[in-house]
Amino acid sequence: MMTADVSTIEDELALAQADCRDMKRTVIALRAELEAAQAEIHATTLRVTQANAAEISQLKTTVGALREELERARIERERAVQQERVAANQEAQVLKATAAALREELEQSRAERDHAVQQERVAGHNEMQQLKATAAALRDELERARADTDNAVRSAVVSAQGEIAQLRQTVNGLRESLELAQIDRANSINRERSLFADEGAQLQQTVQALRDQIEAMRGNPA
Repeated sequence: MMTADVSTIEDELALAQADCRDMKRTVIALRAELEAAQAEIHATTLRVTQANAAEISQLKTTVGALREELERARIERERAVQQERVAANQEAQVLKATAAALREELEQSRAERDHAVQQERVAGHNEMQQLKATAAALRDELERARADTDNAVRSAVVSAQGEIAQLRQTVNGLRESLELAQIDRANSINRERSLFADEGAQLQQTVQALRDQIEAMRGNPA
């Protein structure tokens, strides 16, 4: 019985050690996931930066093209003024209106470009904040997982130690009970032997008395 109890304790300790190994593997996996998330954050940030740079470059090209178009319009206006002096006033008004429209269009294009750039910056900033919050949440979750793992390991060790102490007390109690039972058994055997000896002696005395009576009857016939 004591061997079986010791085997059970060893099995429970083995299970506790297996749980500890599982917890360690879980922590390693969480750490790998956190590193992968950080790498993804870096890649996403790089893509957003590149996209912003490409769009800004495209907007600069558009502005340059508009400026060139405006310059061509001015050149054409001046050429038209030189060639068409008769209709100078009318052509001048038309060219002025065209220039004003081009300026307005250019300003609108600039405003739209600035607005788009600002929106892209805000979107990039918001995404960066979200990624930072996600990274912080992953760090917190990893810390909680580590804390939960440590607590689980401590609880398992404390539980195993308490159960081992209880089993030791049980083994000691069983050992004492076994020793008391052996003592009681020895005392019972001794009492039985004494009773058997007393009964044997009484039976021998009874047999001897009967023999004496029989001898007496044979010696004194009626």
